Amino acid sequence: MMGGGSPPPPQIIYPPPAPAPAPTTQVPTQALASQSALNEVSGKQQRLNMELGAQLDRTNAEFFTGQDIRRGQAAAAEDRLTVAKTAEENRALQRVAGQEARAQTAETGLQYRRGLETAGEQDRALTRETGSEQRATRRVEGEEQRAGIRETGSEQRATRRVEGEEQRAGIRETGSETRTTDLQREMFRRYKENRDFEQAQSQYRT
Repeated sequence: MMGGGSPPPPQIIYPPPAPAPAPTTQVPTQALASQSALNEVSGKQQRLNMELGAQLDRTNAEFFTGQDIRRGQAAAAEDRLTVAKTAEENRALQRVAGQEARAQTAETGLQYRRGLETAGEQDRALTRETGSEQRATRRVEGEEQRAGIRETGSEQRATRRVEGEEQRAGIRETGSETRTTDLQREMFRRYKENRDFEQAQSQYRT
């Protein structure tokens, strides 16, 4: 072709589709009936198995639930028994501790009373000994005081005798001194009179 456009594309003609196959018509046979019966029996068996399984599950659940309950009850009973036994042991220990405490208190009181009795006896013995020592000390002090009084009296009498002798000696000595002094005064007076007389005569002669 000269001077014209491009040629038109070729036209493809498809063949018509094949007609759809006719539905299969099953003709009942002996095998099909047996299969149907077998399927029905199998379905019933499955349903029965499922029911039995469910019942078994319920039975197992009830059994294990009851077993758990029995275990819980047994544990609770054991706990109560343990608590009761522990409480009884504690009460027994408290009774023993109370008895020991009362015995210890009684022993302590007995020892305390014995200590008081011993201390009282020691105090009485010490008081008696102290009284004896005090009486002995007073006797010794009395004897010493009486001896001191006697010695003091002797010393005082001796001192008085010495003082009396000294006083008498002093009186005698004082008397002697007084007499000597009077004599000296008299001699001096006479000497003075004699001197005055001689001076008067000498003046008279002159």
